[in-house]
Amino acid sequence: MLQDRPEPAGSVPTDESPRAAPPLRVSVDLNRCQAYAQCCYAAPGHFVLQGREALYYDPAPSAADRLVVERARIACPVQAIHVESPGTDRR
Repeated sequence: MLQDRPEPAGSVPTDESPRAAPPLRVSVDLNRCQAYAQCCYAAPGHFVLQGREALYYDPAPSAADRLVVERARIACPVQAIHVESPGTDRR
């Protein structure tokens, strides 16, 4: 027979566990991008310039990476990077 034991202090019941935030949505206007690569310096794990003009980027970085992705957005001299959180307006 199992005894009812109280939950340890600070534990969270599994049905109310915090959920991971949904990923961000990143888009780059490749017609506006001039390959200055400032985003690559600001967020090297999310933006990579291959060759002279081929920009590869992560379209769905985790919400935990918001700060570094926003830094890349701000660093873009032609404002070609757009970052959205699911359920919010486009920036």
